[in-house]
Amino acid sequence: MSPGNLSTHLRKLEEVGYVAVAKAFNDRTPVTTVSLTAAGRVAHAAYVDAVTHYLDGSAAQALLHAEETT
Repeated sequence: MSPGNLSTHLRKLEEVGYVAVAKAFNDRTPVTTVSLTAAGRVAHAAYVDAVTHYLDGSAAQALLHAEETT
């Protein structure tokens, strides 16, 4: 990922409140610190749960079962 792409992604995550971005200088060198917010932690946990559900086959089984009952 290029620095420009990363910056764009971080800006979008900051806009929805998932990350906090702090910019500073350390010996004239720019330093950017990114941290997850409480909302970001909740969103990440929901994402992990959804992906886990999908990958463990539960989602596929639910779809198959739904097709069988219609």
